[in-house]
Amino acid sequence: MFKHAAVDRRRRALLGAAGVLGLQGLLLPVSAWGQAASGAKRKIGIVGAGHIGGTVGALWAKAGHQVFFSSRHPEQLQELVARIGALAQAGTVDQAIAFGEALFLAVPYGALPQIGKDFAGSLKGKIVLDASNAMAKRDGDIAAEAERNGIGVTSQKYLPGTRLVRAFNTLNYKVLESEANRPAPRLAVPIAGDDPEAMQVAVALVRDAGFDPVEVGKLTDASRFQFGGPGFGQNVGAAELRQKLWLAP
Repeated sequence: MFKHAAVDRRRRALLGAAGVLGLQGLLLPVSAWGQAASGAKRKIGIVGAGHIGGTVGALWAKAGHQVFFSSRHPEQLQELVARIGALAQAGTVDQAIAFGEALFLAVPYGALPQIGKDFAGSLKGKIVLDASNAMAKRDGDIAAEAERNGIGVTSQKYLPGTRLVRAFNTLNYKVLESEANRPAPRLAVPIAGDDPEAMQVAVALVRDAGFDPVEVGKLTDASRFQFGGPGFGQNVGAAELRQKLWLAP
């Protein structure tokens, strides 16, 4: 009788362990997706293939990512695609959004409301790295709104449903091109976002482009490195940028 009880206890213990392992298996895909952000080769859709979009996209292709450039005139992007090589292609904005596991937005800031409206369905749930800067002379009232409310919060308002991260907005494209993958200390790129997994992806993509990411905080904190903020235009390494932004080392 005692023997049967002991066997029964062992059976229950094994079933309990199996249940725990099964639960872990159900939970694994979400956490593993985030952990896989580092080193994963992704499909990146780029909306706006001007100086910033073209430069950062080329750096990602160099690191082994597939990039899809888009603009209002995709036929003008063939020279860029040919220069970058087999990992690059070009087309329309809706094609880039459909292609990208992550998106990079580098357009005049005044275009955000229309983009958010025109592509609301396809943008929903997408990880979006937003590099657009609000300039009063060019962008009008929305620039005043971004200054008043903070650019991260304003971008999220006009791109609802996206998993938004502010990134790559602080430096001139010539600096990004010339300083990528420089010897340590690498140039710092501040980022901010509310979605933890989107932030992990952004961290990995900043590193793959050849820079050191500095996590500043939530989208409300993105104002600290928007145009005119203390983190804007800082051609420095990560340690020095953290000092300038009063972040922990």
